[in-house]
Amino acid sequence: MRRLVGLVEHDDTKDPFPVRALDAVVFVVGNATQSALFYQVAFGMELVAYSGPENGNRDHKAFVLKSGSARFVLKGAVDPDSPLADHHRRHGDGVVDLALDVLDVDKCVAHARAQGATVLDEPHDVSDEHGTVRTAAIATYGETRHTLLDRSRYTGPYLPGYVAQRGSYVKPADAPKRLFQAVDHCVGNVELGQMDRWVEFYNRVMGFVNLAEFIGDDIATDYSALMSKVVANGNHRVKFPLNEPAVGKRKSQIDEYLEFYRGPGCQHIALATGDIIRTVTAMRAAGVEFLGAPDSYYDDPELRARIGEVRVPIETLKEHGILVDRDEDGYLLQIFSKPIGDRPTMFYELIERHGSLGFGKGNFKALFEAIEREQERRGNL
Repeated sequence: MRRLVGLVEHDDTKDPFPVRALDAVVFVVGNATQSALFYQVAFGMELVAYSGPENGNRDHKAFVLKSGSARFVLKGAVDPDSPLADHHRRHGDGVVDLALDVLDVDKCVAHARAQGATVLDEPHDVSDEHGTVRTAAIATYGETRHTLLDRSRYTGPYLPGYVAQRGSYVKPADAPKRLFQAVDHCVGNVELGQMDRWVEFYNRVMGFVNLAEFIGDDIATDYSALMSKVVANGNHRVKFPLNEPAVGKRKSQIDEYLEFYRGPGCQHIALATGDIIRTVTAMRAAGVEFLGAPDSYYDDPELRARIGEVRVPIETLKEHGILVDRDEDGYLLQIFSKPIGDRPTMFYELIERHGSLGFGKGNFKALFEAIEREQERRGNL
């Protein structure tokens, strides 16, 4: 099968690990019941499925939420002896699984094993009255995994063991249908000296290609630094930037994450929106806090000359704290939340793309300085 996705043509038949899309971002949280409500109220997501004691799952509760093609699964321990409880004690709220929609689970696992990957779950079928899902799982950085799923024979709301469910929360009548429509990319943080190892893992084991790299002055401030490389699957629908700390005068955001998460993990998730102003306004009204940029960022004549004409006036971007960047393909608008949990670990990015395929390289310095201001307030810089 050949597909044209954006400007990327890809032949699945020649791909040893044919990934179609990101299936779900799976979280372990301290209270899945409350977190599910938070994502409905603050992120505008729709509750679509549930698994828990009421339908035979004595170990944990799991809530499945959607917004466009983006799917989040929130898991919280019910049994105090659940492995999820142990995971949460160590890491706090965070991503445990970046699940992938694949064309052939067995082919992917056979290739991964031949390339030295750790297979966590062997290929097997799970079934219910809605059909059958073929699934398996492999390990990646830290305690993160990639569950591999083939849903071509399944029509249920998520997976066998889950039942369709609607939330009791009712959106206001004037609320947008959705605040974001897809996951744009998921960023992983790894230890010093480990970034190239994991880039090579995605190249060798999963057939991902290198899209970009940011090193040196590209991605440093006067105080802290990091290095980043971006890998993507064949059709570029799944993009994983990978960060590691670099030597700086003070503790970088990556060092802070690794310290408080107790190891490598998913640092942030970028959500694609068609109207960033509307999305930020709604999320901020619901209590989500975002990083700001100083007035000098927007008043800089070099910025205005570099970005040219964009959909939203600079004054409006300034009012909402939204960053803007342009590359050879177009421009993008982006903003970053503060950490959404108690630990200074995972956060979100909102991104509105207009042709740009980049990650806001021109905004790195302003972003990192904003993060450093928050680190200093927390006493972690």
